[in-house]
Amino acid sequence: MPFGQYQTYYRIVGQSTTLPPLVLLHGGPGSTHNYFELLDDLAMQSGRQLIMYDQLGCGLSSQPDDRPELYCAQTWVKELMALRDYLHLDRIHLLGQSWGGMLAIIYLCDYQPRGIASVILSSTLSSASLWAREQHRWISYMSPADQAAIRQAEKSGDYSAAAYRTANQHFMVRHASAEPTAASPEPLRRHKKGGEVAYQTAWGPNEYTPLGNLKDYEYTDKLYQVQTPALVIDGTDDLCTPLVAKTMVDALPDAEWELFAGARHMVFAEQTVKYQRLLCQWLAAHDA
Repeated sequence: MPFGQYQTYYRIVGQSTTLPPLVLLHGGPGSTHNYFELLDDLAMQSGRQLIMYDQLGCGLSSQPDDRPELYCAQTWVKELMALRDYLHLDRIHLLGQSWGGMLAIIYLCDYQPRGIASVILSSTLSSASLWAREQHRWISYMSPADQAAIRQAEKSGDYSAAAYRTANQHFMVRHASAEPTAASPEPLRRHKKGGEVAYQTAWGPNEYTPLGNLKDYEYTDKLYQVQTPALVIDGTDDLCTPLVAKTMVDALPDAEWELFAGARHMVFAEQTVKYQRLLCQWLAAHDA
């Protein structure tokens, strides 16, 4: 799809039906659509198309890393709007995972789009400051050595030390996902193209130190504007802690919450069958 002077890669699963398609917004920024391919069966199960794409700056889309100022919420909202126009998506369900949920919230609150049947906010956030505090609470349960390495990196601004990299890996395995193995599904093993500049520009060096242009993202007090039915999903061991999720649920006018026991940030990858069953039920109940 043309997007200004760039190109956005999109992928459609399933046949067009009378039911609203599900548009999926990946995380990161810069994480690519790859992991959403784990949900391909949902198209047949729910009788609708799934539409996923690589946001500008990663994957099979253009990566204008020499223009990092483009890596901001406004650009990615415009890209979503362009995709809807290009594919004539008048009525859709919208699912945002992690950063993708932030994108969905910004889109719904600031642009008041029409034709959104429902929104699914999966392991995401409405407040960057609360997110950072909750990540540091997770860090407080780590080993003293890992805590010290992270504290030193944040104090110095130097995130290159081996001790910090090891500590950050420990943190991510605990609360995001484990490194893929030969037994992992192919979409998780597939090499992710680009995305590093987008992530560092928009968010920061890691999950718990937001220094990028999204550092002042605070939408909890704006969630009352989201009149669309919302499903909030997270895991008990998730970067999106139960407090982060409950903060959104309490502020949304029409929300339901599903907490997956034992799941980390990639809930849909760890408990795929249950996740798909939940989405099938939710989508069917909100198609009208």
